[in-house]
Amino acid sequence: MSRHAEAGFEPESGPQVPPGALAPFARVLVFANLWIVRAGSVALVAAAAILTYSVVSRYFFKAATDWQDEAAVFCIVGAVFTASAYVQSHRGHIGIGFLASLLSPAANRVRALLVDVASLAFCAFFSWKSWSLWHEAYVDKQTTTSAWAPPLWIPYALMACGMTLLALQIALQVAAQLQRRKGP
Repeated sequence: MSRHAEAGFEPESGPQVPPGALAPFARVLVFANLWIVRAGSVALVAAAAILTYSVVSRYFFKAATDWQDEAAVFCIVGAVFTASAYVQSHRGHIGIGFLASLLSPAANRVRALLVDVASLAFCAFFSWKSWSLWHEAYVDKQTTTSAWAPPLWIPYALMACGMTLLALQIALQVAAQLQRRKGP
């Protein structure tokens, strides 16, 4: 039995859209996550191309590469943070199944709910702090310390958007779990 079924979740068939009042919100989130993860995939390919170009240009042409590392990091930060809600919608984050195998199905559902609530609290706090960081970088016109000096609000905005989406995804999953507990 999969760890999802043990915890009271459906197998890895994709994101679950709960019935009732949560369904429209869930569908919008599924749609947004799908397009964001596609954009993140493009960003990761771009980061790989940028880093490859950096290595080749430094090795063969002895060219200075001051912008490539930062551009690649911006792409990777954007891809990782913004795609985290997609991964959560598939319950794809790393979990430890040992405890789940020791607990009864009812206790496991309670454990899963408590873990989701704790994750939601952490992600909501992280999201709030990320938006504060973005605002500070935007208002103060902060840049990186390199010669290229791109604005720092760009990666902070990607981080804040990604954490907000992750918090919303977890909130949806918590609400769906509570809805299932109440019954129809």
